[in-house]
Amino acid sequence: MLLCHDVYFTLKDSAPEKADELVAACKKYLTVQPGIVFFCCGKLVADLKRDVNDTAWDVSLHIVFESREAHDAYQEDPTHNKFIDECKVNWAKVRVFDAMVEKV
Repeated sequence: MLLCHDVYFTLKDSAPEKADELVAACKKYLTVQPGIVFFCCGKLVADLKRDVNDTAWDVSLHIVFESREAHDAYQEDPTHNKFIDECKVNWAKVRVFDAMVEKV
């Protein structure tokens, strides 16, 4: 089983350049940990406004780990902690969704 780690950031300052800065930081700090089998991040697509769309966020992060153990090690990784320390000043809200998944 894989562990899928999805994070949705709502920014205090959601100017496009601030969202771009967070995406760049995700790419810089959160792609280097062992056990990552898939990584992507990006900004909200503002014009997708169906009734079911949750648009209360600015930047999303999606990482699939090879195991729960790899995810747990990532949480303690110094580079992950540096990302948090450098970026949290602009976070109004962070929502994390973790799920054990299997590739079909």
